Amino acid sequence: MLSKFENAPDTQTRKLRQQYVNAERAIQETTKAQLNDAPHRLLNTFTGRLCNREVQIDAFKTSTEYKELLSSTLVHVDLRMEHIKDVVETYFHCVTLSHRWEEKEPLLNDIQDKVVDELNPVGGMVKLQSFCKTARAAGYRWGWIDTCCIDQTNNVELQNSLNSMFVWYHTSALTMVYLSDVPPSLKPGALARSAWNTRGWTVPEFLAPKVIRFYQNDWTPYLDDHSPNHKQSVAIMQELEDATGIDGQTLVAFSPGIINAHEKLQWASTRVTTVQEDIAYSLFGIFGVQLPVMYGEKKQNALGRLLQEIVAESGDITALDWVGTSSEFNSCLPADIASYEAPPYTLPSISEDEMQGLFSSLQDTMVIELAVKLYSSLDRLSAPRFAHRRLHLPCIAFPVTEDRRRPNKHKETYFTYEVNADGLDNLQITTEDRLLQFSRGRPGRQSFLLVRPWDRRLLELPDYADDTESVDGFTLPGSPGEEGLVDPESSERAMRLVVRLGQPFSAFLLAQQRSGEYKRIASDRDIITQVKDVDSVHGMDIRTLEIL
Repeated sequence: MLSKFENAPDTQTRKLRQQYVNAERAIQETTKAQLNDAPHRLLNTFTGRLCNREVQIDAFKTSTEYKELLSSTLVHVDLRMEHIKDVVETYFHCVTLSHRWEEKEPLLNDIQDKVVDELNPVGGMVKLQSFCKTARAAGYRWGWIDTCCIDQTNNVELQNSLNSMFVWYHTSALTMVYLSDVPPSLKPGALARSAWNTRGWTVPEFLAPKVIRFYQNDWTPYLDDHSPNHKQSVAIMQELEDATGIDGQTLVAFSPGIINAHEKLQWASTRVTTVQEDIAYSLFGIFGVQLPVMYGEKKQNALGRLLQEIVAESGDITALDWVGTSSEFNSCLPADIASYEAPPYTLPSISEDEMQGLFSSLQDTMVIELAVKLYSSLDRLSAPRFAHRRLHLPCIAFPVTEDRRRPNKHKETYFTYEVNADGLDNLQITTEDRLLQFSRGRPGRQSFLLVRPWDRRLLELPDYADDTESVDGFTLPGSPGEEGLVDPESSERAMRLVVRLGQPFSAFLLAQQRSGEYKRIASDRDIITQVKDVDSVHGMDIRTLEIL
């Protein structure tokens, strides 16, 4: 069409030509932007062929939608970009499939340059053909499935795909979840029991999409629910919430990020993957991180790199709260994702009345200036960081003065020790490690610390009364008439911190190595302890330890 305008003599025709060129450029730029967040290869559900990016664009340029869009520029001079974007977006709407890999799944080489519908319907090919048929019937031209739309032999493509997969599911027009072991039924419960609900990769595949539909093994909607989006189905989302432990609001509108690390790790703690490294790789999108994919590095290394990134980027020490076996990557990290299955220890809540009562009880036993000094010291601590697999951990340390072995009748391969530490109540620790026994009178060759990783959230205060001059009759330093003392707001924050530090907390045991660094001694349960008294709080040993 453009050639008709090439040598046009009149101004109106040249103006139309320029308008046509501008529209074509705008369509090309919009198409490029639309495909930036789309997989490189897609299945054309209408032709049954696998198409790369160039073929997808060529198909669009020969489509009725493209021709009508260009022609409309000659009629509507003020054609808006919103209209162009709507047309392009609708044409390239893509359906993604979430499923459980089974035997004989067709790979890229099995369908390359072939028509899917003409291939022998055996094994996983039946699923692929049914997916294309169902997507086509729903009006979607493009489909993506992880079995045959990724070149598994190309490391660069595999790396890019795994790091982009969460975005692909999020930007898809629809994600179909195929439950191969769920027969047609109107009774709920089969979704929760499906093997699909045990796999590691399916967690991001149901969290990322905005629109999702579950299909039974005959490709009919789950529970015969024909609504366009099962994330709006109260019954289905309740079943998924009960099965996964993920609250309904998060299931419907999840946002990736590295906050609330332990909670997200707990979601994956009971999941399994065929390839061991995938238990970590499948979580990249959930945490919004991009890391190298290195199959063959083993599970502990893959999980260690992910957890290292989470701690380093967020300072979230809940990733250090686990029970089980230490990782070879770093002893402060677990060897297995299952170590996060138990919920983390949470600090006891303190009501405002209790807080004020504790303030009053402290007025004769603690100097406020020491509390403010402690607050300032903790506030200056840097965030935890990793360097060469070593964790530099700001913490409160309590030297162990005695450990004595006690009988353990329940676990033959574990050892139980009664541990005493300066400033803490006595406690018992059960571990797979055999520790040298020692006491104050008979010191050992190795020193131990019970440590409380520093959590900056303890510095954050809930809303409280504006009157900081007096708390339950106790006048704080800095009140009117008292010059040169700490201001009342700082006093209030410091005293609140002291109260929190005096509550029970979760700790872990470190053993000092000959090199001076420390290693974590893993235990079979949370180590919950508490400082003995207020003096133990303001005399706390604050330091940053290097842990192997």
